[in-house]
Amino acid sequence: MNVTEDGFKYRQLHMEDYLQMVPAEQGEQAGGYAHQRITENNRTSTDFHEPALLEMILQDGNLEKAYKKVKSNKGAGGIDRMEVAQLQAYLAENQKEIVNRIRAGKYRPVPVLRVEIAKENTEKKRKLGIPTVVDRVIQQAVTQILSPIYERQFSDNSYGFRPERSAHGALKQCQREIDEGYVYVVDMDLERFFDTVCQSKLIELLSRTIKDGRVISLIHKYLNAGVIANGVFEKTEEGLAQGGPLSPLLSNIMLNELDKELERRGHRFVRYADDCMIFCRSRKSAERTLNSITQYIEGKLYLKVNREKTTVSYYSQVKYLGYKFYRHKGKCRLRVHPKSMIKMKNRLRELTNKNNGWGNGYRPTKLAEYIRGWVNYFKLADMEAPLRKTDEWMRRRIRAVYWKQWKLVKTRYKKLRQYGLLEELVHQLANSRKGTWKMALMLNRVLTNDEITNLGYLTMSGYYKKICEN
Repeated sequence: MNVTEDGFKYRQLHMEDYLQMVPAEQGEQAGGYAHQRITENNRTSTDFHEPALLEMILQDGNLEKAYKKVKSNKGAGGIDRMEVAQLQAYLAENQKEIVNRIRAGKYRPVPVLRVEIAKENTEKKRKLGIPTVVDRVIQQAVTQILSPIYERQFSDNSYGFRPERSAHGALKQCQREIDEGYVYVVDMDLERFFDTVCQSKLIELLSRTIKDGRVISLIHKYLNAGVIANGVFEKTEEGLAQGGPLSPLLSNIMLNELDKELERRGHRFVRYADDCMIFCRSRKSAERTLNSITQYIEGKLYLKVNREKTTVSYYSQVKYLGYKFYRHKGKCRLRVHPKSMIKMKNRLRELTNKNNGWGNGYRPTKLAEYIRGWVNYFKLADMEAPLRKTDEWMRRRIRAVYWKQWKLVKTRYKKLRQYGLLEELVHQLANSRKGTWKMALMLNRVLTNDEITNLGYLTMSGYYKKICEN
């Protein structure tokens, strides 16, 4: 595959009219656009050769590691339609040219593909941006070098998108704060955080640490790459495109300013990505904290606080990361929030739908994958009793699936006789005119709990007992 300079810029784009939609500053001048913006900002370093951070990013070993990470994450292709499976061959032929163009400041990222997914319990959509697989490798290479640098700056109270940290760590710290008497919570919600990040503020923050202006320029180009939504190009003069490897790190760099301000004021808090909980001893203190920190967020960070969703609440009324808090024998403990239980049952309902056409070998595998993932996440919660009830309901749905498959009377006779039932009972069940849901209850003497386990179905309560941490 011979790549001309112009062809390289628009690698494998299948949208011919896209070139006509790109404005001038995104076209011929794009290579110097970010450099111009940076040099106009006197708060940003303009020395593009001190130190050689870009060389570390473009090292063969770092790029190889980035490629393997992108490959392992899989994911859909961007607007150039190149898939992860095609990436290795493409990089083998074009990596040297890509590296040279990045060094020369001529590399221009391709706009991300805009997709929208439904938010939980709302009609609103969450906007995601899917970069091309080549841009994902470059972003991942940048992230791998910058993450260790910024990890030394990040707060011990932040847990999202960081190595060796997780939602479980955030929840355990919440328990500690509550046990120490900080029982009123400012549950902070930032309105459309990723869509409203002030890019000039972010560039200023990056420039405090990154002294290789070429890296700043490259990041700025990604921020300004634009999106393709429904075939139409849109500028991205604010916000971060959720979906790329670089966005989580950039979001933490932005919100680290909030962390430092909360620490400077002596507040107890826990932050996971843009979900922040500030703990206070009294409601009045929490209300004062909410008012003052809102002014800081909106006045200094140029972010928007969602007044409707940001609340001051007693700890037991808060939902955080899918959990809720309660007290037992003087200690703060965790339960699964009712909304999380509803969401889980809805998903199980989809996986045990008798009309989805899945085979009896595939369905147990898909169910087990979901159960393991869900229980692993909620293993800190006290939920053995609710899971036993959920298992009973799920097994009944599984029995309904099998009864639906045995829809012919002769098939029912054949299947029921395999379980050694009395002929009278076989005749009664096989010729029953009751509905599927009622028959699923009657089948518990045939498809017993042990039999369903032998068919490969995993129980939620059984798996929970093996791994729970409470």
